[in-house]
Amino acid sequence: MNTTRSGRPALTRPDGTPLRVLVVDDDPDLAEVLSGALRYEGWLVRAAGDGASALTAARELMPDAVVLDVMLPDTDGFAVLRALHTVKADVCVLFLTARDAVEDRIAGITAGGDDYVTKPFSLEEVIARIRGLLRRAGMARQLEEGPRLTVGDLVMDEEAREVTRAGELIELSPTEFELLRFLMRNPRRVLSKAQILDRVWSYDFGGRAHVVELYISYLRKKVDAGREPMIHTVRGAGYVLKPVAL
Repeated sequence: MNTTRSGRPALTRPDGTPLRVLVVDDDPDLAEVLSGALRYEGWLVRAAGDGASALTAARELMPDAVVLDVMLPDTDGFAVLRALHTVKADVCVLFLTARDAVEDRIAGITAGGDDYVTKPFSLEEVIARIRGLLRRAGMARQLEEGPRLTVGDLVMDEEAREVTRAGELIELSPTEFELLRFLMRNPRRVLSKAQILDRVWSYDFGGRAHVVELYISYLRKKVDAGREPMIHTVRGAGYVLKPVAL
């Protein structure tokens, strides 16, 4: 099976060459983290810190997808997007925004954006969104379908982003999905709050472990509600997902 180093099924251009992604953000640390995560997928990645350099990089790279910050030092992401479409009309664009206003979402879609995520965000979510955009646009192909994650009667289809327990569909938010995926990839292993924060949230949570407790409680209400519990707390150590003994 062809997989990335992250364990996801490998995704390439239809001709088998690496996908090309441009990251545009004026925060160099965030741009570096995003670029590293995308390279981990086996993709060719360039980064730019402002609108002018983004357009120069786009003309050289001809990206399949762009991760584009709304707020840039010389212009805004919406103007950059309009210019990008003159360089490559079919490029997929994922907006990053620190603002969650409805107006921003409408402006992004109106300008031709395909999707958006709000800071702070999970790197896993950004990657999943980009993979989804590229697949739906027909700009990428999966070398081989990956297996489903299965722990007891809990099943996760990573590509369809569907979770079932005992055949019953469980609706999860993007963050809940990524948290459960991390637990399911490490069954019977105790995961500390620090590990979960680093893996699921990754960026700018400042060690706020209470967010882990909150989302674990959300998951329990959906995964374990009315059933034998699978998500367990190990006092002073963290959390563990265990299949229910039959």
